[in-house]
Amino acid sequence: YIMLRNYVTIAVRNMLKHRAFSFINIFGLAVGMAVCMAIMMLVADQMMNDRHNPERHRIYRVNSVPFFEGKREHRGNETATTTLPVRDELLNHYTGVAKAARLMRGFGNGWLELEPGYDINIPVSGFFADPEVLSMFHYDLQYGDARTALTEPYSVVLTRKAANKLFQMENPVGELLKIGDIGTYKVTGVIRETESKSHIETEAFASISTIPSLAAAGISAGKKKDLESWYNYTQGWVYILLEEGTEPEIIQAHLDNIHQDHFAELPTPESTGVTYTLQNLMDITPGPMINNPIGPFMPWVIIYFMSALALVVLITSCFNFTNLSIARSLSRAREIGVRKVTGALRMQIFNQFISESVVVALLALFVAMVMLVMLKPLIIDLPFARALRWDLSANIGVYAVFVVFALVVGFLAGLFPAGVLSGFQPVRVLKNLHQAKVMSRLGLRKGLLVLQFTFSMIFILTVIVVYNQLNLFLHSDFGFNPEQKILIQKGSGDMQTLKTELLKDAAITQVSAVSHIPSAGVVYGNGFKKSLSDKDWITLNYFSVDEDYLASMEIPLVAGEFFSSSAGEGNRNTIVINETAVREFHFDSPHDALGQTLVFVADSTEKKIIGVVRDYTHEMAASRLRPMALMYNPDEYRMLQISYTGSYSSAAEHVEKIWAGVYPGVRIDLKDFRKHMGELYEMLFGTLVTVLGFVTVLAIVISCLGLLGMATYTVESRKKEIALRKVLGSSNQSLVFALSKGYLSILVMAIIAAVPAAYFINQLWLENFAFHVSVDGWTVLLGTLIISFFALFTVGSQTLQAVLINPADNLKNE
Repeated sequence: YIMLRNYVTIAVRNMLKHRAFSFINIFGLAVGMAVCMAIMMLVADQMMNDRHNPERHRIYRVNSVPFFEGKREHRGNETATTTLPVRDELLNHYTGVAKAARLMRGFGNGWLELEPGYDINIPVSGFFADPEVLSMFHYDLQYGDARTALTEPYSVVLTRKAANKLFQMENPVGELLKIGDIGTYKVTGVIRETESKSHIETEAFASISTIPSLAAAGISAGKKKDLESWYNYTQGWVYILLEEGTEPEIIQAHLDNIHQDHFAELPTPESTGVTYTLQNLMDITPGPMINNPIGPFMPWVIIYFMSALALVVLITSCFNFTNLSIARSLSRAREIGVRKVTGALRMQIFNQFISESVVVALLALFVAMVMLVMLKPLIIDLPFARALRWDLSANIGVYAVFVVFALVVGFLAGLFPAGVLSGFQPVRVLKNLHQAKVMSRLGLRKGLLVLQFTFSMIFILTVIVVYNQLNLFLHSDFGFNPEQKILIQKGSGDMQTLKTELLKDAAITQVSAVSHIPSAGVVYGNGFKKSLSDKDWITLNYFSVDEDYLASMEIPLVAGEFFSSSAGEGNRNTIVINETAVREFHFDSPHDALGQTLVFVADSTEKKIIGVVRDYTHEMAASRLRPMALMYNPDEYRMLQISYTGSYSSAAEHVEKIWAGVYPGVRIDLKDFRKHMGELYEMLFGTLVTVLGFVTVLAIVISCLGLLGMATYTVESRKKEIALRKVLGSSNQSLVFALSKGYLSILVMAIIAAVPAAYFINQLWLENFAFHVSVDGWTVLLGTLIISFFALFTVGSQTLQAVLINPADNLKNE
C-alpha cells in the first residue's frame, strides 16, 4: 500500500511539474476513451432491451424467409414479420408452446415518421395485439386489468406517456379515443412508466379482436384477410413463449411441418410462400439485419463499423501517449539513474511508470465522461439517432466497465514507455545526459506517426467523398422537376374536392394525387407478365398516380399517351411504363410496346400499355435504374403534390387556408417536396458525414499531438547542435528546414499510403450506386492540403521556438 501510495504521489508531482505535457497526454487519451465509451453506451442502451423480462430466454419471434416461383431464398432475405395464422396452428395442433401472441400493423402510425402514410392527425403509434402480449412482455398496468384489457373489440391500452399526451387526467380508463377512419376505441388500461426498455416501440395496443368487427362494418376488410392469410407475411409479427424444458429445436421441427402442410405446393406460380425460423428475444437487438423490424434496432454491422472507428481513434491516442512519454524521458533520465544506483530494481521503475500511466488514464476517464455529458445532446440529436430512438443511457454496470476500461487502456498505453524508460543504464545517464539515446533509430516511432497520419488522411478523404456523394444525391438530375412543390397528406374526406379548391388559387399551377414521391426510397412493387403462359414474373416498381402526374413532375412522354380525366375508372385497366421496362419485356421499341398488355400478379387483371415515359430516378438516387410503371389506383393515393409559383411561405399559407376550409378542425401535414425527398439521404449520409467528420477531427488532433511529441523530443535532443549551428552562422530558415525535413518525409509516406487505401475502401461502397463520385485528383489535393497544414503548423511551432532561443543558454555548461 505504501509503495503504491508513493507511486501515485510521484505521478501527481510529475504531472503538476509538467502541466502542459500532462494536459496534452490526458486530453489525447480522453478523446479516444470518450469515443469508445460513447460506443459502449450505445451498445449497452440497445442491450438493455427486454432484459427485465424473467422469461426472456424462452420467448422467440417466428421470422420468415419468403420464396416464390419455387425458389427458396437465402437467409439474407429473412423478415421479422410472418404469416399470422401460424400462431393458432402452433397452439391448436402442436405442443411445447405455452403462449403465443400476434402484433399487427394498421392501428395508428408506425414508429418511423418517414414511413409512407404517417398521419399527424392520428394521435398514437401502435399495433393491434392479442391479450397475451401484456403478460408475455411483462407490461405492468397502472390502471386496468391485464387479463381483460385487450379481449373486447375496440379496446385500447395506452402507455403512461401516451395517456398524459392525450388526456388531462390521471386515470383515463373508460375514455374514448378516435383513430383515423378505423373507429373509436375505449381506453381499458394504462401501462406503468418504467425504466425497463423493450424492442417494441409503441404508444398503444388495440385488441386484435377489433379486426373482424371492422370487416363486418365494411371498414378495412383487407386487414381480416391479412389476419387469416397464409400467403401474406408482411403485416404482423408472432411471438411464442416456450413451455419449461422445451428446446427451440422441437418448435423449429413443428414449424417445418407447418411449412410442408401449407407451402409444399403453392396454389399458383405467383403465390409467395415462406419458411420459418426462430429468433430468441435476446438476439433481436443488437442483432442481424432483418427486414420489417417491429421497432428501432441496432444491427451488428453498425456496431462493428462504429467500433472500428473508435478503435482507430483509441489506438492513435495510445500511440500519442507513447510518443509524448518517451519525448519527455530525457528530463527524467537522471532521476531513473539515481534511483537505480540507490538500489531500485527495474521492475520497481517499471511499476512506477505503469502507475503514472494508469493515473493519467483515470484522469482521462474523468475528462472523457465530462466530454460525453457535453456531447450527448448533439449525438442523440443526429437524424439517424432520432429515427432509431437511440439514447446514451448507462447504469452502474456500464460505469464499472468504464473504470476497468480506463485501467486496461492505462496499462497498455504505458506498457511500452515503461519498458523503455526502466531500461536506462545508470552509468550512461549519470555520466552524460545527452548520451542517453532513447530509441536512437526512432524507426518504431516514425512508423507509428506514419500510421497515425495515414489514418487521418484516409478519414479526411472519406469525409470529402461522402460529402460529395450526398451533394450528388441531393442535386443531381433526377429526370423530373422537384422544385416549387408542396406535399400534403390526402385527408380523410373527398380528395377531388380539395384538389378542385386548390386549383382555384392563382398561385397554384398543378395538383396531383400520388402514392409516393420519387427518389425518396419507398415504392410499391409487384409481378407482371406479358401473358399467363410466360414462365417467370418480372417485378416492376410502381407508383399509383392520377392524370395530372406527368404535367406536375415535368416528365417527358416518349411514346403514346397518359391517363386522362375523361377515361375515369377506365384508367384502372391501363398502365404506363418506363424505357427500362420496355427493354425488360423485350419490346422492340417504346412504340412497339403501345397496345400490348401486361398481367398484374395481384389480381391477374390485364393492363393495357398506353404510354412510355422517359427513365427517371424513381427510387433512391443510389439505386440503379430499374423497370417501373405508373398505375391509376385512387385507393392507393396517400398524398397530394402541389406545384406553385412565388415563394414557399406564401404558397404554404394559401394551401393551409384552403385546407382549413375543406377540413375544418383537422391539422395539415405540409412539407417541402425537395426537402422531404432528401430526408432519407440526410438521415443516412448526413449522419455519416457528421460522425466521420467528428472522428476525422479527433484523428487529426491526436496525430498532431503525436507529431508534437516527436518534434519536442527532436528539439530536446538537438539543442546544443542547434546552438552550435547558429554560432557558426546558420540562418533561422535553414535551421527550421533542417529540423523539419524529417517530418516532411513522414507526411509524404502517410499520403502515399493513404491515397490508394482510401480509394480502395471508398470504391467498395461507391460501386453499389448508379451515380457516384470518386476519389479524384481534387479530392486528394484538398485532403493533402488539410493534413499538410496541420502537420506543418505543429512541427513549425516547435522548431521555430527552438531556433529563436539564445545559443548561449544551451552552451553555457560546455
